[in-house]
Parts: sequence; C-alpha cells; structure tokens
Amino acid sequence: MADQLLSAVSDYASIPESYVRPESQRPRLNEVIRGANIPTIDLGSEDELQIIAQVADACRSFGFFQVVNHGVPLESMQKMMAVASEFFRLPPEEKAKHYSDDPAKKMRLSTSFNIKKETVRNWRDYLRLHCYPLEEFVPGWPSNPASFRQDFTPISLSLSLHLMSRTL
Repeated sequence: MADQLLSAVSDYASIPESYVRPESQRPRLNEVIRGANIPTIDLGSEDELQIIAQVADACRSFGFFQVVNHGVPLESMQKMMAVASEFFRLPPEEKAKHYSDDPAKKMRLSTSFNIKKETVRNWRDYLRLHCYPLEEFVPGWPSNPASFRQDFTPISLSLSLHLMSRTL
C-alpha cells in the first residue's frame, strides 16, 4: 500500500496519469476572483445564530473559511503541527500501515476522499482522524511518532468540550 501514497516517491520525473485533470476541469487564472477575502468566522462571538449563518454562507460562497478566537492556544497548535509534520516525514512503509482507500474508515491515511470513485486523485497525502468520542478513536490513532496520541488527545478533548459547551 505504500506505493499509493504520494510521499512514497521522493522524486517524480513526471506527473502520474492518475493525478492529471482533464484540461476542462483545471482551474483557470482568468476565473480567479481578485481581491476576494477568505471568510473569517469569529467563534468568540456570543451570537450563535450569526456564527451558524456565517459558516453556511462561507460554505456556499467559498467552500471554506478561516476560524479565529477558537480557544486553541498557539502553543497547542504549534505542538500539533510539529507532530503532524513528524508523522508525514516517517518512512513510507511506516505511514502505509495507516493507508486505506475505504472512505468510511474513521482513521486513515490516503490521497483522495474516494479513490475508487474519483477519476482523478488529489495531489496530496492526508491523515483523517475522528476525535469524538476520544476513548473510541484514540486507540486507532498512529502510535508513531511516539508523541502523536499524547499531543493530540488533550487538544482534541479540550476542543470537543469547548464546542459541546457552546451548544448547551
């Protein structure tokens, strides 16, 4: 399965066919909206209905958004980024232990959301982790690097509790 990961090959002489989009599906620079601002959602706001409306609008209009005032300390984010980077620098054989092309799996390493159905793969490797309830999912998380579970668990728990408290 290691051969399914982009990171399994250190130097590509050309783009593999499975990653080449037909010209009609490629983004066009002349269609890019210049000066468009990425929607920013302020989770520190007390107006829950406004937050919900902003998320819905951002998803409809842009497909993504940036979140601010989410309550995750900078140190925690840096720690998560460091351990995630460490995970993606592991040898392909080690990462391949987590590879799956099953989109229903709650924890998996893959390149696309649904390789079996997509005609063109996305040019990336990603790790999908479900976090709630933690006691159900943490045992399936990577144990290498050694600090992965140790670093991700408290941050995931804290964020889950924060989001749940917002709905009460």
